[in-house]
Amino acid sequence: MPKKEIIPSGVAFVPMDQSFETLNVYFLLVPNLSMLAFASAIEPLRVANQLSGKPLFRWHTLSEDGNPVTCSNGISFPVDSGLCKLERNAHVFVCSGVLPQQSTSRKSADWVRLQWRSGHVVGGICTGAYTLAKAGILGGTEFTMHWENIPPFREQYPDLDVKEQLYVIDKKIMTSSGGHASTDLFLHLIFDRYGPVLSQAVLEMCIHNVHRQGRDSQQSSRSAALGLRNAKLVKILEIFEENREDPIDMEDLSKRVKVSRRQIERMFAKHLGMSPRQYCQRQRLAYARSLLAETDLPIAEIAMASGFQSSSYFAKRFRELYSVSPYQFTTARQGGDK
Repeated sequence: MPKKEIIPSGVAFVPMDQSFETLNVYFLLVPNLSMLAFASAIEPLRVANQLSGKPLFRWHTLSEDGNPVTCSNGISFPVDSGLCKLERNAHVFVCSGVLPQQSTSRKSADWVRLQWRSGHVVGGICTGAYTLAKAGILGGTEFTMHWENIPPFREQYPDLDVKEQLYVIDKKIMTSSGGHASTDLFLHLIFDRYGPVLSQAVLEMCIHNVHRQGRDSQQSSRSAALGLRNAKLVKILEIFEENREDPIDMEDLSKRVKVSRRQIERMFAKHLGMSPRQYCQRQRLAYARSLLAETDLPIAEIAMASGFQSSSYFAKRFRELYSVSPYQFTTARQGGDK
Protein backbone atom coordinates (compact mmCIF):
# COMPACT_ATOMS: atom_id res chain seq x y z
CA MET A 1 0.00 0.00 0.00
CA PRO A 2 1.87 3.15 -1.19
CA LYS A 3 2.34 5.83 1.41
CA LYS A 4 4.46 8.95 1.67
CA GLU A 5 7.61 8.53 3.72
CA ILE A 6 7.69 10.48 6.99
CA ILE A 7 11.10 11.86 7.96
CA PRO A 8 10.57 14.75 10.42
CA SER A 9 13.24 17.41 10.87
CA GLY A 10 15.06 17.74 14.18
CA VAL A 11 18.25 19.07 15.75
CA ALA A 12 19.73 15.73 16.85
CA PHE A 13 21.24 13.51 14.17
CA VAL A 14 22.62 9.95 14.14
CA PRO A 15 24.71 9.27 11.00
CA MET A 16 24.04 5.88 9.42
CA ASP A 17 26.34 4.39 6.83
CA GLN A 18 24.80 0.94 6.70
CA SER A 19 22.38 -0.03 3.97
CA PHE A 20 18.76 -0.54 4.91
CA GLU A 21 15.44 -1.71 3.57
CA THR A 22 12.41 0.24 4.73
CA LEU A 23 10.28 -1.88 7.04
CA ASN A 24 6.54 -1.41 6.62
CA VAL A 25 4.76 -1.64 9.96
CA TYR A 26 0.99 -2.07 9.91
CA PHE A 27 -1.13 -1.30 12.96
CA LEU A 28 -4.56 -2.93 12.96
CA LEU A 29 -6.66 -0.78 15.28
CA VAL A 30 -9.62 -2.45 16.99
CA PRO A 31 -12.39 -0.67 18.92
CA ASN A 32 -11.51 0.48 22.45
CA LEU A 33 -7.77 0.34 21.76
CA SER A 34 -5.38 2.02 24.18
CA MET A 35 -4.10 5.29 22.72
CA LEU A 36 -1.15 5.24 25.13
CA ALA A 37 -0.03 1.79 23.98
CA PHE A 38 -0.47 2.66 20.29
CA ALA A 39 1.35 6.00 20.50
CA SER A 40 4.15 4.39 22.51
CA ALA A 41 4.65 1.92 19.65
CA ILE A 42 4.57 4.31 16.72
CA GLU A 43 6.65 7.15 18.16
CA PRO A 44 9.97 5.24 18.37
CA LEU A 45 9.63 4.55 14.63
CA ARG A 46 9.06 8.23 13.92
CA VAL A 47 12.03 9.22 16.09
CA ALA A 48 14.27 6.64 14.36
CA ASN A 49 13.45 8.17 10.98
CA GLN A 50 14.00 11.67 12.34
CA LEU A 51 17.37 10.93 13.92
CA SER A 52 18.74 9.02 10.93
CA GLY A 53 17.26 11.24 8.25
CA LYS A 54 16.26 8.06 6.44
CA PRO A 55 12.96 6.21 5.91
CA LEU A 56 13.92 3.25 8.07
CA PHE A 57 10.26 2.63 8.88
CA ARG A 58 6.99 3.34 7.13
CA TRP A 59 3.84 2.89 9.20
CA HIS A 60 0.24 2.33 8.18
CA THR A 61 -3.00 2.23 10.17
CA LEU A 62 -5.79 -0.20 9.36
CA SER A 63 -9.24 -1.01 10.61
CA GLU A 64 -11.41 -3.94 9.68
CA ASP A 65 -13.65 -1.87 7.39
CA GLY A 66 -11.48 1.19 6.73
CA ASN A 67 -13.60 3.40 8.96
CA PRO A 68 -12.25 5.46 11.90
CA VAL A 69 -11.73 3.58 15.17
CA THR A 70 -12.59 4.97 18.60
CA CYS A 71 -10.04 4.56 21.39
CA SER A 72 -10.92 3.73 24.98
CA ASN A 73 -10.55 7.44 25.83
CA GLY A 74 -13.25 8.39 23.31
CA ILE A 75 -10.92 9.87 20.68
CA SER A 76 -11.55 8.62 17.14
CA PHE A 77 -8.68 7.74 14.79
CA PRO A 78 -8.97 7.86 10.98
CA VAL A 79 -7.06 5.01 9.32
CA ASP A 80 -5.23 4.56 6.03
CA SER A 81 -7.33 1.65 4.80
CA GLY A 82 -9.23 -1.49 5.61
CA LEU A 83 -7.67 -4.95 5.69
CA CYS A 84 -5.31 -5.25 2.73
CA LYS A 85 -2.50 -7.22 1.12
CA LEU A 86 0.90 -6.53 2.68
CA GLU A 87 4.29 -5.97 1.09
CA ARG A 88 6.92 -8.67 1.44
CA ASN A 89 8.88 -6.67 4.01
CA ALA A 90 6.14 -5.94 6.55
CA HIS A 91 5.16 -6.53 10.17
CA VAL A 92 1.61 -6.25 11.48
CA PHE A 93 0.52 -5.47 15.04
CA VAL A 94 -2.99 -5.69 16.49
CA CYS A 95 -3.61 -2.71 18.78
CA SER A 96 -6.30 -3.41 21.35
CA GLY A 97 -7.32 -2.21 24.80
CA VAL A 98 -10.29 -2.65 27.10
CA LEU A 99 -12.97 -5.30 26.49
CA PRO A 100 -10.76 -7.20 24.02
CA GLN A 101 -13.01 -10.23 23.82
CA GLN A 102 -15.91 -8.13 22.57
CA SER A 103 -13.70 -6.10 20.23
CA THR A 104 -12.04 -9.09 18.55
CA SER A 105 -13.78 -10.16 15.34
CA ARG A 106 -13.54 -13.34 13.31
CA LYS A 107 -12.79 -11.38 10.12
CA SER A 108 -9.79 -9.60 11.65
CA ALA A 109 -8.52 -12.82 13.27
CA ASP A 110 -8.69 -14.67 9.94
CA TRP A 111 -6.79 -11.84 8.22
CA VAL A 112 -4.08 -11.92 10.90
CA ARG A 113 -3.75 -15.70 10.51
CA LEU A 114 -3.33 -15.24 6.75
CA GLN A 115 -0.48 -12.75 7.28
CA TRP A 116 1.21 -15.12 9.74
CA ARG A 117 0.94 -18.05 7.33
CA SER A 118 2.39 -15.81 4.61
CA GLY A 119 5.55 -15.43 6.70
CA HIS A 120 4.99 -11.97 8.16
CA VAL A 121 5.91 -11.11 11.73
CA VAL A 122 2.66 -10.50 13.61
CA GLY A 123 2.16 -9.01 17.04
CA GLY A 124 -0.23 -7.80 19.68
CA ILE A 125 -0.11 -4.55 21.64
CA CYS A 126 -1.82 -4.27 25.04
CA THR A 127 -4.55 -6.92 24.66
CA GLY A 128 -3.94 -7.59 20.97
CA ALA A 129 -3.03 -11.18 21.82
CA TYR A 130 -6.76 -11.87 22.12
CA THR A 131 -6.99 -11.51 18.33
CA LEU A 132 -3.90 -13.69 17.87
CA ALA A 133 -5.48 -16.34 20.09
CA LYS A 134 -8.71 -16.20 18.10
CA ALA A 135 -6.59 -16.56 14.96
CA GLY A 136 -5.24 -19.82 16.41
CA ILE A 137 -1.56 -18.93 16.05
CA LEU A 138 -0.40 -18.88 19.69
CA GLY A 139 -0.13 -22.61 20.35
CA GLY A 140 3.37 -23.49 21.57
CA THR A 141 4.29 -19.79 21.70
CA GLU A 142 5.10 -17.52 24.63
CA PHE A 143 3.39 -14.12 24.58
CA THR A 144 2.06 -11.39 26.84
CA MET A 145 -0.73 -8.87 27.31
CA HIS A 146 -1.78 -6.32 29.92
CA TRP A 147 -1.69 -7.86 33.41
CA GLU A 148 -5.31 -6.86 34.12
CA ASN A 149 -6.55 -9.14 31.35
CA ILE A 150 -4.34 -12.15 32.00
CA PRO A 151 -6.57 -13.90 34.62
CA PRO A 152 -9.72 -13.93 32.46
CA PHE A 153 -7.65 -14.82 29.39
CA ARG A 154 -6.26 -17.87 31.21
CA GLU A 155 -9.77 -19.00 32.07
CA GLN A 156 -10.75 -18.76 28.40
CA TYR A 157 -7.51 -20.16 26.95
CA PRO A 158 -6.05 -22.44 29.65
CA ASP A 159 -3.69 -24.20 27.23
CA LEU A 160 -1.92 -21.06 25.98
CA ASP A 161 1.32 -19.82 27.55
CA VAL A 162 0.69 -16.16 28.43
CA LYS A 163 3.49 -14.52 30.45
CA GLU A 164 3.16 -11.58 32.83
CA GLN A 165 6.15 -9.80 31.25
CA LEU A 166 6.68 -6.40 29.63
CA TYR A 167 7.06 -7.86 26.17
CA VAL A 168 7.79 -11.21 24.55
CA ILE A 169 9.39 -12.05 21.22
CA ASP A 170 8.96 -15.69 20.22
CA LYS A 171 9.90 -16.56 16.65
CA LYS A 172 7.60 -14.53 14.38
CA ILE A 173 5.26 -13.31 17.13
CA MET A 174 5.96 -10.09 19.07
CA THR A 175 3.69 -8.96 21.90
CA SER A 176 3.78 -6.13 24.41
CA SER A 177 1.76 -5.63 27.57
CA GLY A 178 0.71 -2.12 26.55
CA GLY A 179 1.37 1.30 28.00
CA HIS A 180 5.01 2.37 27.76
CA ALA A 181 6.06 -1.27 27.32
CA SER A 182 5.27 -0.72 23.63
CA THR A 183 8.24 1.65 23.50
CA ASP A 184 10.47 -1.05 25.01
CA LEU A 185 9.32 -3.58 22.41
CA PHE A 186 9.96 -1.24 19.49
CA LEU A 187 13.31 -0.15 20.91
CA HIS A 188 14.19 -3.85 20.76
CA LEU A 189 13.12 -3.92 17.11
CA ILE A 190 15.27 -0.85 16.34
CA PHE A 191 18.23 -2.37 18.21
CA ASP A 192 17.98 -5.63 16.26
CA ARG A 193 17.89 -3.87 12.89
CA TYR A 194 20.24 -0.92 13.42
CA GLY A 195 22.25 -1.53 16.59
CA PRO A 196 22.76 0.13 19.98
CA VAL A 197 23.76 3.64 18.86
CA LEU A 198 20.45 4.41 17.15
CA SER A 199 18.31 2.57 19.70
CA GLN A 200 19.96 4.46 22.58
CA ALA A 201 19.45 7.77 20.77
CA VAL A 202 15.77 6.95 20.22
CA LEU A 203 15.43 6.02 23.90
CA GLU A 204 16.88 9.37 24.96
CA MET A 205 14.71 11.34 22.54
CA CYS A 206 11.65 9.59 23.99
CA ILE A 207 12.92 10.46 27.50
CA HIS A 208 12.42 6.80 28.33
CA ASN A 209 15.45 6.69 30.69
CA VAL A 210 16.16 2.98 30.37
CA HIS A 211 15.37 0.23 27.88
CA ARG A 212 13.63 -2.36 30.03
CA GLN A 213 14.01 -6.01 29.16
CA GLY A 214 11.11 -8.13 28.01
CA ARG A 215 11.35 -10.49 30.97
CA ASP A 216 10.84 -7.62 33.44
CA SER A 217 7.60 -7.72 35.42
CA GLN A 218 4.71 -5.47 34.42
CA GLN A 219 3.84 -4.61 38.01
CA SER A 220 5.73 -3.36 41.01
CA SER A 221 6.43 -5.95 43.66
CA ARG A 222 3.54 -6.49 46.02
CA SER A 223 5.56 -4.98 48.87
CA ALA A 224 6.25 -1.82 46.86
CA ALA A 225 2.70 -1.56 45.54
CA LEU A 226 1.19 -1.78 49.02
CA GLY A 227 4.01 0.05 50.77
CA LEU A 228 4.73 -3.03 52.87
CA ARG A 229 8.06 -3.94 54.44
CA ASN A 230 6.69 -6.88 56.44
CA ALA A 231 8.02 -9.99 54.69
CA LYS A 232 5.65 -12.34 56.54
CA LEU A 233 2.59 -10.36 55.46
CA VAL A 234 3.78 -10.22 51.86
CA LYS A 235 4.22 -14.00 51.93
CA ILE A 236 0.68 -14.46 53.24
CA LEU A 237 -0.73 -12.27 50.46
CA GLU A 238 1.14 -14.39 47.91
CA ILE A 239 -0.36 -17.55 49.41
CA PHE A 240 -3.84 -16.04 49.17
CA GLU A 241 -3.31 -15.27 45.48
CA GLU A 242 -1.89 -18.72 44.70
CA ASN A 243 -4.91 -20.39 46.35
CA ARG A 244 -7.68 -18.21 44.98
CA GLU A 245 -10.01 -21.12 44.23
CA ASP A 246 -9.42 -23.00 47.48
CA PRO A 247 -10.53 -22.21 51.05
CA ILE A 248 -7.73 -20.93 53.29
CA ASP A 249 -7.43 -22.67 56.66
CA MET A 250 -6.04 -20.07 59.07
CA GLU A 251 -4.45 -22.67 61.34
CA ASP A 252 -2.59 -24.25 58.42
CA LEU A 253 -1.60 -20.79 57.21
CA SER A 254 -0.27 -19.93 60.65
CA LYS A 255 1.94 -23.03 60.71
CA ARG A 256 3.15 -22.43 57.16
CA VAL A 257 4.39 -18.88 57.79
CA LYS A 258 5.33 -19.55 61.44
CA VAL A 259 3.20 -16.71 62.77
CA SER A 260 0.34 -17.09 65.24
CA ARG A 261 -3.19 -16.59 64.02
CA ARG A 262 -3.65 -13.65 66.38
CA GLN A 263 -0.50 -12.00 65.06
CA ILE A 264 -1.70 -12.47 61.48
CA GLU A 265 -4.96 -10.74 62.40
CA ARG A 266 -3.01 -7.84 63.94
CA MET A 267 -0.77 -7.48 60.87
CA PHE A 268 -3.77 -7.26 58.55
CA ALA A 269 -5.52 -4.72 60.79
CA LYS A 270 -2.39 -2.56 61.07
CA HIS A 271 -1.22 -2.61 57.45
CA LEU A 272 -4.39 -3.21 55.44
CA GLY A 273 -7.19 -2.05 57.70
CA MET A 274 -9.18 -5.28 57.42
CA SER A 275 -9.18 -8.89 58.52
CA PRO A 276 -7.53 -11.68 56.49
CA ARG A 277 -10.98 -13.00 55.61
CA GLN A 278 -12.12 -9.60 54.34
CA TYR A 279 -8.95 -9.13 52.29
CA CYS A 280 -9.19 -12.59 50.76
CA GLN A 281 -12.85 -12.11 49.90
CA ARG A 282 -12.20 -8.72 48.26
CA GLN A 283 -9.44 -10.19 46.12
CA ARG A 284 -11.70 -13.03 45.03
CA LEU A 285 -14.55 -10.66 44.23
CA ALA A 286 -12.20 -8.47 42.18
CA TYR A 287 -11.09 -11.56 40.26
CA ALA A 288 -14.72 -12.58 39.70
CA ARG A 289 -15.49 -9.07 38.44
CA SER A 290 -12.72 -9.34 35.85
CA LEU A 291 -14.11 -12.69 34.66
CA LEU A 292 -17.61 -11.23 34.39
CA ALA A 293 -16.25 -8.32 32.36
CA GLU A 294 -13.94 -10.24 30.04
CA THR A 295 -15.41 -13.73 29.55
CA ASP A 296 -18.68 -15.43 28.70
CA LEU A 297 -18.36 -17.97 31.52
CA PRO A 298 -21.58 -18.76 33.43
CA ILE A 299 -21.94 -16.98 36.76
CA ALA A 300 -21.90 -20.29 38.65
CA GLU A 301 -18.61 -21.24 37.02
CA ILE A 302 -17.13 -17.83 37.81
CA ALA A 303 -18.19 -18.20 41.44
CA MET A 304 -16.34 -21.53 41.68
CA ALA A 305 -13.25 -20.20 39.88
CA SER A 306 -13.15 -17.32 42.36
CA GLY A 307 -13.27 -19.53 45.43
CA PHE A 308 -16.99 -19.33 46.27
CA GLN A 309 -18.68 -22.67 46.82
CA SER A 310 -22.17 -21.17 46.64
CA SER A 311 -23.44 -19.01 43.77
CA SER A 312 -26.01 -17.35 46.01
CA TYR A 313 -23.38 -16.46 48.61
CA PHE A 314 -21.13 -15.13 45.85
CA ALA A 315 -23.96 -13.00 44.46
CA LYS A 316 -24.74 -11.60 47.91
CA ARG A 317 -21.13 -10.59 48.60
CA PHE A 318 -20.70 -9.20 45.09
CA ARG A 319 -23.75 -6.97 45.52
CA GLU A 320 -22.51 -5.77 48.91
CA LEU A 321 -19.19 -4.64 47.44
CA TYR A 322 -20.24 -3.38 43.99
CA SER A 323 -23.90 -2.41 44.61
CA VAL A 324 -25.10 -4.57 41.69
CA SER A 325 -25.65 -8.28 41.29
CA PRO A 326 -23.31 -10.31 39.04
CA TYR A 327 -26.15 -10.66 36.54
CA GLN A 328 -26.82 -6.91 36.51
CA PHE A 329 -23.11 -6.19 36.11
CA THR A 330 -22.83 -8.57 33.15
CA THR A 331 -25.98 -7.26 31.50
CA ALA A 332 -24.89 -3.64 31.89
CA ARG A 333 -21.44 -4.33 30.38
CA GLN A 334 -22.89 -6.24 27.44
CA GLY A 335 -25.46 -3.53 26.81
CA GLY A 336 -22.85 -0.80 26.92
CA ASP A 337 -20.61 -2.56 24.43
CA LYS A 338 -23.14 -2.88 21.61
